[in-house]
Amino acid sequence: MNHNVHMQPRRQALVPRLFGRFLLSVVIYTVLLYLFLMIGSYIGHNVFVWQSNNPFYSFLQWLDNNAFLLFLFLWGLGCLGLVVRYLRKTVGYVDQISRAVEQVFTEDDALVQLPGELKPTEERLNQIKYDLVRSQQLAKEAEQRKNDLVVYLAHDLKTPLTSVIGYLTLLRDEQQISPELREKYLSISVEKAERLEDLINEFFEITRFNLQELTLDLSTVNLTRMLEQMADEFRPLLTPKGLTYSLTAPPEMHIRADAKKLERVFDNLLRNAIFYSYEQTEITIHAEQDERGVTLLFKNHGDTIPPHKLERIFEQFYRLDSARATQTGGAGLGLAIAKEIVELHHGTIIAQSEADIIRFTVFLPNTP
Repeated sequence: MNHNVHMQPRRQALVPRLFGRFLLSVVIYTVLLYLFLMIGSYIGHNVFVWQSNNPFYSFLQWLDNNAFLLFLFLWGLGCLGLVVRYLRKTVGYVDQISRAVEQVFTEDDALVQLPGELKPTEERLNQIKYDLVRSQQLAKEAEQRKNDLVVYLAHDLKTPLTSVIGYLTLLRDEQQISPELREKYLSISVEKAERLEDLINEFFEITRFNLQELTLDLSTVNLTRMLEQMADEFRPLLTPKGLTYSLTAPPEMHIRADAKKLERVFDNLLRNAIFYSYEQTEITIHAEQDERGVTLLFKNHGDTIPPHKLERIFEQFYRLDSARATQTGGAGLGLAIAKEIVELHHGTIIAQSEADIIRFTVFLPNTP
């Protein structure tokens, strides 16, 4: 964006520059024409001796008597030539820019090249071409990740579905099955059915993210109370890995925001923290508020995220675990949705990772 702002004045300077050159050419031509006529008049009067019977004498005398008209005629003729010259140059520029614009939308990697006078326009068109190619590349990558994800999910649907059908078939066909075995089969069937529900919900999540434009329903939210409630709700998920959590926040922390969508942001951040935390470690949430807004820090201990993955962590359908953990893997939309919600509140979300510590910093302005 800043690049565009700086380029605008440079692009606009082309027309004044051409007009200035045209005026300078007119001035130079006027001075040279005046000097030429003055020198010619001096030579005609002082260097040569003309006889009255000389065939050029009458013509030169007429020119001498109508010098001003001659000057105006030659000046107008020269200015017309300059107008034609600069008009052809301007039309040439337009033609070159037109061809360059067509080149912007070609799929090759060749850069746009224009004359020196159009260097700012050349830089801008090359920037547009780069942005366009980059956008197309990102769109293709997102589409490919989405297609891969759909294939993964479709494959994963088959496994629990096969198990449910298999155990239900056993329960139907085995008439003399023991109560203990019946309970075991039912438990496994319920577990696999719940996994099916999770996978189907992921499909709906993908559809909603692509088709639904998020809007805010603002109200006054007590963030401290929201974080306390969410931390308590997540307590059962901490137990299997022996995790603990701590929350540091002011007693009352109010902000204008969309409560349900902020819950979704914090839910995604907490689930990621639990999933990627080492066992027997602590997840910390620190929140503070000043005159600008609220800053929240979510920190957990886990494998350091490489910089190249950290740069893409908020992309749609991007997953840190490329091998994809079937039992706990999500659609890769959680952080992308969290970023969109935070930015709708005119806030920011930043991910950092070093020395086996993962941090997500969220800033929400007091007035979105």
